[in-house]
Amino acid sequence: MDHLSLWAHRLSIAIEAAAVLAFALSGLLAAARKRLDAVGVFTVTFLAAFGGGTLRDLLLDQRPFFWVEHVHWLWLLMGLCVVAMAFMRHHHFEPTERAMQWPDALGLGLFAAAGVSKALHTGSPALVAVLMGVVTGVFGGVLRDVVCNDIPRAFQDHQPYAVCAFIGGWAYVGWWTWTGSAGQALMICVGVTFGLRALAMWRNWNLPAWKA
Repeated sequence: MDHLSLWAHRLSIAIEAAAVLAFALSGLLAAARKRLDAVGVFTVTFLAAFGGGTLRDLLLDQRPFFWVEHVHWLWLLMGLCVVAMAFMRHHHFEPTERAMQWPDALGLGLFAAAGVSKALHTGSPALVAVLMGVVTGVFGGVLRDVVCNDIPRAFQDHQPYAVCAFIGGWAYVGWWTWTGSAGQALMICVGVTFGLRALAMWRNWNLPAWKA
Protein backbone atom coordinates (compact mmCIF):
# COMPACT_ATOMS: atom_id res chain seq x y z
CA MET A 1 0.00 0.00 0.00
CA ASP A 2 1.54 3.34 -1.09
CA HIS A 3 1.52 6.49 1.03
CA LEU A 4 -1.57 7.98 -0.65
CA SER A 5 -3.56 4.76 -0.37
CA LEU A 6 -2.58 4.40 3.29
CA TRP A 7 -3.72 7.97 3.96
CA ALA A 8 -7.08 7.32 2.26
CA HIS A 9 -7.50 4.07 4.25
CA ARG A 10 -6.82 5.85 7.54
CA LEU A 11 -9.18 8.66 6.59
CA SER A 12 -11.91 6.10 5.82
CA ILE A 13 -11.47 4.53 9.27
CA ALA A 14 -11.53 7.97 10.91
CA ILE A 15 -14.73 8.90 9.08
CA GLU A 16 -16.42 5.63 10.08
CA ALA A 17 -15.32 6.22 13.68
CA ALA A 18 -16.78 9.75 13.63
CA ALA A 19 -20.00 8.35 12.16
CA VAL A 20 -20.21 5.80 14.97
CA LEU A 21 -20.01 8.60 17.53
CA ALA A 22 -22.56 10.77 15.72
CA PHE A 23 -25.12 7.99 15.40
CA ALA A 24 -24.39 6.75 18.92
CA LEU A 25 -25.34 10.21 20.16
CA SER A 26 -28.58 10.11 18.17
CA GLY A 27 -29.31 6.68 19.69
CA LEU A 28 -28.63 7.98 23.19
CA LEU A 29 -31.01 10.90 22.69
CA ALA A 30 -33.70 8.60 21.27
CA ALA A 31 -33.36 6.20 24.21
CA ALA A 32 -33.45 9.10 26.69
CA ARG A 33 -36.67 10.44 25.14
CA LYS A 34 -38.27 7.00 25.64
CA ARG A 35 -36.98 6.74 29.24
CA LEU A 36 -35.37 3.34 28.60
CA ASP A 37 -33.33 1.51 31.22
CA ALA A 38 -29.59 0.89 30.97
CA VAL A 39 -29.93 -2.22 28.76
CA GLY A 40 -32.34 -0.41 26.47
CA VAL A 41 -30.05 2.62 26.19
CA PHE A 42 -27.06 0.49 25.21
CA THR A 43 -29.11 -1.59 22.76
CA VAL A 44 -30.53 1.44 20.96
CA THR A 45 -27.12 3.14 20.93
CA PHE A 46 -25.46 0.01 19.54
CA LEU A 47 -28.06 -0.44 16.80
CA ALA A 48 -27.87 3.21 15.78
CA ALA A 49 -24.07 3.18 15.70
CA PHE A 50 -23.41 -0.19 14.06
CA GLY A 51 -26.65 -1.33 12.40
CA GLY A 52 -26.04 0.24 8.99
CA GLY A 53 -22.39 -0.79 8.78
CA THR A 54 -23.19 -4.34 9.85
CA LEU A 55 -25.87 -4.75 7.17
CA ARG A 56 -23.49 -3.30 4.56
CA ASP A 57 -20.76 -5.76 5.51
CA LEU A 58 -23.25 -8.64 5.42
CA LEU A 59 -24.38 -7.67 1.91
CA LEU A 60 -20.78 -7.25 0.73
CA ASP A 61 -19.70 -10.46 2.52
CA GLN A 62 -17.00 -8.58 4.45
CA ARG A 63 -15.50 -9.90 7.68
CA PRO A 64 -14.77 -9.02 10.39
CA PHE A 65 -17.42 -6.38 11.10
CA PHE A 66 -16.17 -2.91 12.04
CA TRP A 67 -17.16 -3.31 15.70
CA VAL A 68 -15.57 -6.77 15.90
CA GLU A 69 -12.30 -5.58 14.37
CA HIS A 70 -12.26 -2.48 16.59
CA VAL A 71 -13.69 -3.90 19.81
CA HIS A 72 -12.59 -0.83 21.80
CA TRP A 73 -15.60 0.97 20.27
CA LEU A 74 -17.89 -1.34 22.23
CA TRP A 75 -16.17 -0.33 25.47
CA LEU A 76 -16.38 3.32 24.47
CA LEU A 77 -20.10 3.00 23.73
CA MET A 78 -20.78 1.36 27.08
CA GLY A 79 -18.85 4.09 28.87
CA LEU A 80 -20.65 6.77 26.86
CA CYS A 81 -24.02 5.29 27.82
CA VAL A 82 -23.16 5.23 31.53
CA VAL A 83 -21.85 8.81 31.53
CA ALA A 84 -24.78 10.09 29.45
CA MET A 85 -27.40 8.48 31.69
CA ALA A 86 -25.77 9.92 34.80
CA PHE A 87 -25.47 13.39 33.21
CA MET A 88 -29.02 13.50 31.85
CA ARG A 89 -30.53 12.42 35.15
CA HIS A 90 -28.37 14.74 37.25
CA HIS A 91 -29.01 17.79 35.07
CA HIS A 92 -32.59 16.88 34.13
CA PHE A 93 -31.66 17.12 30.47
CA GLU A 94 -34.69 16.90 28.19
CA PRO A 95 -33.70 15.66 24.71
CA THR A 96 -35.84 17.05 21.91
CA GLU A 97 -36.61 15.97 18.37
CA ARG A 98 -34.60 18.91 17.04
CA ALA A 99 -31.58 17.99 19.18
CA MET A 100 -31.50 14.57 17.53
CA GLN A 101 -31.56 15.92 13.99
CA TRP A 102 -28.02 17.32 13.85
CA PRO A 103 -25.98 14.30 15.02
CA ASP A 104 -28.31 12.21 12.86
CA ALA A 105 -27.57 14.38 9.79
CA LEU A 106 -23.81 14.29 10.45
CA GLY A 107 -23.87 10.53 10.94
CA LEU A 108 -25.78 10.15 7.69
CA GLY A 109 -23.06 11.97 5.74
CA LEU A 110 -20.19 10.19 7.44
CA PHE A 111 -21.68 6.71 7.10
CA ALA A 112 -22.72 7.29 3.49
CA ALA A 113 -19.13 8.19 2.62
CA ALA A 114 -17.74 5.18 4.49
CA GLY A 115 -20.24 2.84 2.83
CA VAL A 116 -19.50 4.01 -0.72
CA SER A 117 -15.75 3.84 -0.09
CA LYS A 118 -15.84 0.29 1.28
CA ALA A 119 -18.08 -0.98 -1.52
CA LEU A 120 -15.93 0.55 -4.26
CA HIS A 121 -12.78 -0.96 -2.75
CA THR A 122 -14.40 -4.41 -2.90
CA GLY A 123 -14.89 -3.94 -6.65
CA SER A 124 -18.64 -3.25 -6.55
CA PRO A 125 -20.23 -1.38 -9.49
CA ALA A 126 -20.91 2.33 -8.98
CA LEU A 127 -24.67 1.97 -8.45
CA VAL A 128 -24.19 -0.85 -5.92
CA ALA A 129 -21.57 1.23 -4.08
CA VAL A 130 -23.92 4.21 -3.88
CA LEU A 131 -26.73 2.01 -2.57
CA MET A 132 -24.35 0.55 0.03
CA GLY A 133 -23.67 4.12 1.12
CA VAL A 134 -27.41 4.69 1.52
CA VAL A 135 -27.82 1.43 3.47
CA THR A 136 -24.91 2.32 5.77
CA GLY A 137 -26.23 5.81 6.40
CA VAL A 138 -29.92 5.01 6.81
CA PHE A 139 -30.33 1.54 8.32
CA GLY A 140 -28.85 2.30 11.75
CA GLY A 141 -31.40 5.08 12.23
CA VAL A 142 -34.19 2.81 11.00
CA LEU A 143 -33.28 0.16 13.59
CA ARG A 144 -33.01 2.83 16.29
CA ASP A 145 -36.51 4.14 15.57
CA VAL A 146 -38.10 0.68 15.19
CA VAL A 147 -36.74 -0.49 18.56
CA CYS A 148 -38.01 2.76 20.11
CA ASN A 149 -41.47 1.95 18.65
CA ASP A 150 -41.42 4.91 16.23
CA ILE A 151 -42.01 5.00 12.51
CA PRO A 152 -38.45 5.46 11.16
CA ARG A 153 -37.71 9.14 10.64
CA ALA A 154 -36.16 8.31 7.28
CA PHE A 155 -39.57 7.12 6.04
CA GLN A 156 -42.04 9.55 7.56
CA ASP A 157 -40.64 13.06 8.07
CA HIS A 158 -41.16 13.79 4.33
CA GLN A 159 -37.83 15.61 4.13
CA PRO A 160 -35.01 14.27 1.93
CA TYR A 161 -32.95 11.76 3.94
CA ALA A 162 -31.97 8.69 1.96
CA VAL A 163 -32.07 10.93 -1.13
CA CYS A 164 -29.32 13.09 0.40
CA ALA A 165 -27.14 10.01 0.95
CA PHE A 166 -27.88 8.85 -2.60
CA ILE A 167 -26.79 12.18 -4.11
CA GLY A 168 -23.75 12.31 -1.83
CA GLY A 169 -22.79 8.81 -2.94
CA TRP A 170 -22.82 9.85 -6.59
CA ALA A 171 -20.71 12.89 -5.67
CA TYR A 172 -18.15 10.44 -4.23
CA VAL A 173 -18.22 8.25 -7.36
CA GLY A 174 -17.97 11.22 -9.69
CA TRP A 175 -15.04 12.87 -7.91
CA TRP A 176 -13.20 9.59 -7.42
CA THR A 177 -13.64 8.70 -11.11
CA TRP A 178 -12.51 12.14 -12.23
CA THR A 179 -9.51 12.67 -9.92
CA GLY A 180 -8.68 9.21 -8.52
CA SER A 181 -8.48 10.74 -5.03
CA ALA A 182 -10.41 8.59 -2.56
CA GLY A 183 -9.59 10.95 0.32
CA GLN A 184 -11.04 14.00 -1.41
CA ALA A 185 -14.05 11.97 -2.56
CA LEU A 186 -14.75 10.95 1.04
CA MET A 187 -14.79 14.54 2.24
CA ILE A 188 -16.94 15.70 -0.67
CA CYS A 189 -19.48 12.95 -0.03
CA VAL A 190 -19.70 13.93 3.66
CA GLY A 191 -20.07 17.60 2.77
CA VAL A 192 -22.71 17.07 0.07
CA THR A 193 -24.80 14.63 2.12
CA PHE A 194 -24.69 16.60 5.36
CA GLY A 195 -25.13 19.91 3.54
CA LEU A 196 -28.20 18.73 1.65
CA ARG A 197 -29.77 17.26 4.80
CA ALA A 198 -29.08 20.45 6.77
CA LEU A 199 -30.47 22.58 3.94
CA ALA A 200 -33.57 20.39 3.73
CA MET A 201 -34.20 20.85 7.47
CA TRP A 202 -33.56 24.60 7.30
CA ARG A 203 -35.68 25.21 4.19
CA ASN A 204 -38.27 22.58 5.15
CA TRP A 205 -38.03 20.78 1.82
CA ASN A 206 -40.49 17.93 1.45
CA LEU A 207 -40.67 14.86 -0.76
CA PRO A 208 -43.91 13.88 -2.49
CA ALA A 209 -46.14 11.85 -0.16
CA TRP A 210 -49.39 9.90 -0.44
CA LYS A 211 -52.38 12.21 -0.19
CA ALA A 212 -55.12 11.38 2.26
